[in-house]
Amino acid sequence: MSRIGKCVRNTSETQIEVSINIDGTGKSDINTGIGFFDHMLISFAKHGLFDLNVKVNGDLYVDCHHTIEDTGIAIGNAIKEALGDKKSIKRYGYMILPMDECLTMCALDLSGRPYLVFNAEFTTDSVGGFDTEMVKEFFHAITYSTGMNLHIKMLEPGNNHHMIEGIYKAFAKALDQATIKDERITDVLSTKGTL
Repeated sequence: MSRIGKCVRNTSETQIEVSINIDGTGKSDINTGIGFFDHMLISFAKHGLFDLNVKVNGDLYVDCHHTIEDTGIAIGNAIKEALGDKKSIKRYGYMILPMDECLTMCALDLSGRPYLVFNAEFTTDSVGGFDTEMVKEFFHAITYSTGMNLHIKMLEPGNNHHMIEGIYKAFAKALDQATIKDERITDVLSTKGTL
């Protein structure tokens, strides 16, 4: 059976509906109102082989902050629901991913203990209506709502579009790896007996 998670999040700032199928094929239907953010989420779905639907109505007349951060919270909650008790998953995932001149490292642990280490510096304030400082905020939100330990490091910087896209793709590949079920793992991969 496919592992599917959903989240509906409504606040005075954003109205969000998310669904994710961890065992998908990379199909997506994304509309956040921010073209570059849509592009990143489409790339995340495609390269992680997740089926992802995201519909957002946010207060973009203020700025992009609430839309991006709250979408991260909603996607994280949907991932957490899709993973359920995490039985038989590999738990850890990592990727070193090239994106033209840029090289990104991403490593994660679906431990249930949220922690983000983010090392990437951008040289422009925004890319396509997407504030570059929101890259870290998005991954902070998704880390804490999923309950994962996430490390992102830009090993070789360059064009800001390439850097951000490399981060989203590396995260997708690492998450795909961590969520794969292994028949040798009959419970959860932890000496504690729970994740």
